[in-house]
Amino acid sequence: MYIHLGNKKNIREKDIVGIFDMDNATISKETRKFLNNAQKEGKLITTVDEIPKSIILTKDNVYMSQLAPKSLYGRLTEKDIR
Repeated sequence: MYIHLGNKKNIREKDIVGIFDMDNATISKETRKFLNNAQKEGKLITTVDEIPKSIILTKDNVYMSQLAPKSLYGRLTEKDIR
């Protein structure tokens, strides 16, 4: 299954390692360093033109989305309820 991150970007659900709130995660110096390194390596993919609300960590890349982490998590669990 795939999950839509916004702006026509979809990723495979099984590749997701974690979904994090941008405001809370970027407080840590280590997280900011991790994001800077991902950007330098070309592994940071931004799906937004405005300020991102969430960070989605996958096996290969790091995505930034304008969707709230709660919305993304809801999209993952929605399928399990049906």
